[in-house]
Amino acid sequence: MPLVDLPAVAALLALLVVAYRHPRRSVEALVSLAAIATVLVCGLITLEETRDTVLDLLPVVLFLVAILVTAHVCDRAGLFAASARLLRHGGPTRLLTVAFLVAAAVTAVLSLDATVVLLTPVVVAAARADGVLPRPGAYACLRMANSASLLLPVSNLTNLLALPSLDLTFAGFAARMAPVLVVVLVVEYVGLRLLFRRDLAAPATGGETPDVAFPVVPALVVAAMLVGFAATSPYGVDPAWVAGAAAAVLVAWGAARGLLAAGDVARSAHPEFALLVLALGVVVAAIAEGFLGEAVADVVPDTTSFVGLLVVALLATALANVLTNLSATLLLVPLVAPLGDLAVLAALIGLNVGSGLTLSGSLANLLWRRTLHASGEHAPLAEFHRVALLLTPVSLLAAVTTLHLLA
Repeated sequence: MPLVDLPAVAALLALLVVAYRHPRRSVEALVSLAAIATVLVCGLITLEETRDTVLDLLPVVLFLVAILVTAHVCDRAGLFAASARLLRHGGPTRLLTVAFLVAAAVTAVLSLDATVVLLTPVVVAAARADGVLPRPGAYACLRMANSASLLLPVSNLTNLLALPSLDLTFAGFAARMAPVLVVVLVVEYVGLRLLFRRDLAAPATGGETPDVAFPVVPALVVAAMLVGFAATSPYGVDPAWVAGAAAAVLVAWGAARGLLAAGDVARSAHPEFALLVLALGVVVAAIAEGFLGEAVADVVPDTTSFVGLLVVALLATALANVLTNLSATLLLVPLVAPLGDLAVLAALIGLNVGSGLTLSGSLANLLWRRTLHASGEHAPLAEFHRVALLLTPVSLLAAVTTLHLLA
């Protein structure tokens, strides 16, 4: 590695440490600004290139902010808690099955962040209320946060970052990835049933929690948001506008009903995380112009045969677990985009499904473990990686095979 690239690598490592450790918001923002300043001062990226990178990422970041606010209001309104009623009163196997399906739906509709941060505690609480072990349901949330994010462009930031490189509409993307997702869901569900068969065999001890009224307005707004994504995509309308409109409606509705306290909206938007995403984009752009971009470009295949798609997916998996999937997307997608839509979709399989291989593969993995700890449960690293190493390679291979066969 040339010495000139060391400052960019150091800046990237600092950003990843911040992403993993989740320090105070001010620290996260200061490290992000320092990382951008480092690559600029060292001449690894020009001011014009920095501006272009930020402008390219801005719609994605605005969408992230809007969807986090939307998810927060839905949570305060009780949408997730009301949905958790479906998980209760049926034993551990039913709880796993319904948690699996609800987590897949939440990930596809509201993004994986809503699944790991908001739904996981609901699933744990539902398990405790029914007197069953929470591990199967909790791991269902984790696995679906990564794997179910294949379905829609809005399900994962990686998809949104890759969308401009695809010649697909919102509906077209969903149509291409839906069969792939179905196969992955079957693999993941069967795998979870086998891996947690002892937990599922334990008898339920029972328990009761009060019912929560189903919040109709948030559900309708989320449904309208989904319709808006599909309806406006053919006209080139960025999903951030639709998500922003939904967030604005929900904030107004929540404020009118006293669900939101002063400062709730700003905190739920996580502006420091948005700045971190922008900083990652700038730093990775600087690295991509150096040794790492050249090294990755050298191993990108020149074909979209089955072997070629598998290599792309494996390369994406490796990069995601070294850089996190967000950074890997910024680096890899521009390199495989000339091969066409199939190659980009194969990369997304590695960036989404493959990121579940290790704890560092995606920010969702880290958020899930923190959320589980805050809920009074623990996920030992050995257990996390045992589940990941047994499920992820099978899901990855099944997904790439399906993508190739239906091309």
